[in-house]
Amino acid sequence: MGRLILIVLVVLLVLWLLRRALAAGKRQDAPSESGAPDLVSCAHCGVNLPRSEARSAGGRHFCSEEHWRLGPRED
Repeated sequence: MGRLILIVLVVLLVLWLLRRALAAGKRQDAPSESGAPDLVSCAHCGVNLPRSEARSAGGRHFCSEEHWRLGPRED
């Protein structure tokens, strides 16, 4: 009887460890909100790019030096 209880406990422990490992893998694969880049739109051409790569002037963002010099597009 003691051997049966020990086997059941070992099986439950293995299942718990497997379930925990699979849940940890899913958490790492999912994109996190804090890791998502802050995107801005170029005032000249409208392309989206990370704020860290954009050139900013006057509250507007541009994707390149050339578009910064040309300024916002007048539609």
